[in-house]
Amino acid sequence: MNVFINGELQAEENASLQLDNRGYNYGDGLFETLRVINSKIMFWETHYFRLMSSMRILRMDIPMNFSPEFLEEKIIELIQVNQLEKDAVRVKINIHRKSGGYYTPEDNSVGYIISTSPLDSAFFTHNDSPYEVELFKDHYILSGMLSSIKSNNKLVNILAGVYAKENGFDNCFLINEKKSVLEVTNGNVFIVKGNEIKTAPLSDGCLNGVIRKQLIEIMEKSEDFILKEESISPFELQKADEIFYTNAIQGIQSITKYRKKTYTNAVAKNLIGKLNAKARLVEV
Repeated sequence: MNVFINGELQAEENASLQLDNRGYNYGDGLFETLRVINSKIMFWETHYFRLMSSMRILRMDIPMNFSPEFLEEKIIELIQVNQLEKDAVRVKINIHRKSGGYYTPEDNSVGYIISTSPLDSAFFTHNDSPYEVELFKDHYILSGMLSSIKSNNKLVNILAGVYAKENGFDNCFLINEKKSVLEVTNGNVFIVKGNEIKTAPLSDGCLNGVIRKQLIEIMEKSEDFILKEESISPFELQKADEIFYTNAIQGIQSITKYRKKTYTNAVAKNLIGKLNAKARLVEV
């Protein structure tokens, strides 16, 4: 596979970063993960504006050529070079502030990396396998704007993933300092009770997820569900009929068990069909 580093095409095995790279040394960077089908980027506009908003929050200088057309062209070019133009592809864009300085950077200019890897399926599919999740209480994600972006600082997510692996769980719920449930290690959480669907508000510190945004738009137009963006108490998890999480690669993943409670998955199956339909409309 090949990657783009600052616009220069390099073989993945030969690609390298400077030892004083700020993304590596200080977590001074962010990333965006995309799903591409047949050389079409799913929900590209939403991804692009989230990336630009995140760079502004981190007070990075956005290069003049970082238009949606320029970045899309680079992504598709890399996919073609890697001979994946007819496949489903996972694309990752990494942005880091350029080297120089210690905690305080010398300037706010950026470098970038674009990489690709193949995916198994073209569209989102529902996984019916058992999926058990536990509550991670060792560390908290702080509420506020910084937690809503995909920054390089994901230590809480990593430690929760390690905890889940060590204890035989598939994932963990993450909470903020107010003990509200935000998300799992790799996606936004939605809980279903009757016809009400609740997800954490961005102000609580949950990720500003692209698929979260798509599902909110779908549910706001539907008469079948009442959507609420409200804080989620851990006690609500065991009262829910159904729980699922979302991200740009998997789409929707149902959670089947939390402690002694098991859950249904009818709403998730319904919504994944609507999400795929929305994605197809975007690609037309």
